[in-house]
Amino acid sequence: MKIFQVINVRWFNATAWYAITLSRLLADAGHDVVVLTQADTDAEKKARELGLNTVAVDLNTTNPVRFLRATHHIIQLLRKHRPDIVNCHRGEGFFLWGLLKLVGFSFRLVRTRGDQRPPRSDAVNRWLHAKVADAVVVTNRFMADYFLKRMQTPGKGLWLIHGGVDMKKFAFDAKGREAVRKEFGFGPDDQVVGLLGRFDRVKGHRELIRAVARLHARGNADIRLFLIGFDTAMTSSEIEADIRAANISDITRISGRRDDVNHCIAALDIGVVASLWSEAIARSALEIMAAGRPLVSTDVGVMPDLVSPPVLVAPGDSDALAEAIAQLSDETVCKEVLLLQKRTMSQLTLEEFLKRSLNLYHSLLDDH
Repeated sequence: MKIFQVINVRWFNATAWYAITLSRLLADAGHDVVVLTQADTDAEKKARELGLNTVAVDLNTTNPVRFLRATHHIIQLLRKHRPDIVNCHRGEGFFLWGLLKLVGFSFRLVRTRGDQRPPRSDAVNRWLHAKVADAVVVTNRFMADYFLKRMQTPGKGLWLIHGGVDMKKFAFDAKGREAVRKEFGFGPDDQVVGLLGRFDRVKGHRELIRAVARLHARGNADIRLFLIGFDTAMTSSEIEADIRAANISDITRISGRRDDVNHCIAALDIGVVASLWSEAIARSALEIMAAGRPLVSTDVGVMPDLVSPPVLVAPGDSDALAEAIAQLSDETVCKEVLLLQKRTMSQLTLEEFLKRSLNLYHSLLDDH
């Protein structure tokens, strides 16, 4: 197949990761993939690092002259490549692709919604998703319900396709675990609780810091906190201020930017997703579970699809987060959580991600 993956995303966030990972899988499977990006962005850089064929198109512009140039550029690309599938991973520019389809270009149009913010449920948007797009892909059940009920998207045109994770790369690594724990001063008997994610208020670092502080104050002398991340929307200084306020500076470590994220995950005894909202795709959760680390999470976005009680709690509730972490000290509970995670992860491999996406694309072309 000839496929356009439209990834006009500035940052290499979860949406970009989902789209670029899918593009690489499709290219490796022998399909002709062109990745349309915004110029000079993290997403474009990552796509090029992976050897993907990228073309920069300014779909995010609000300048009328530049938008006309972008439209002309896209028409040239459509005439040159004649794609079978165009998959838009962002809303900006989606209306344009819909218009081009309506005026006679013969591609099948897919809108992949990797963002947890619900789209506007106005008449034009409902028409665009239900009548113009050939399929809408969502990455969690909450968003699927929204499209079915609020956007009135036909069930046959709605596909739930979770992301996938490289099970080999993120498999548990004992040597990597030992090296990282030694580097950051974690002892063999320490219970290391960790959060993997960018420094951003949405990720709930403050709530996890307070939860760990509560457990430490209750007498868990062996608990340690490992924050795997680096400065983005928040700085390390802001995170450290919360750590000092909770009086756990002596038991907390911050990784900074790392090339061995898989080893940092292996260093954990318990992984946590403490997010306050979002998590439409939850890349970090998949990586933690792939490493066989028990995961505690808030019930935002895709997380109820991946994690079950008693380790699924309401966002922003530090007390509930602390109790969920404490429950994993019970060996029976921990084993049950790991067994459920293993079953879940069997359906979230890169192979399954590719298979389900290809099933969608082939179904669209078979109906054409």
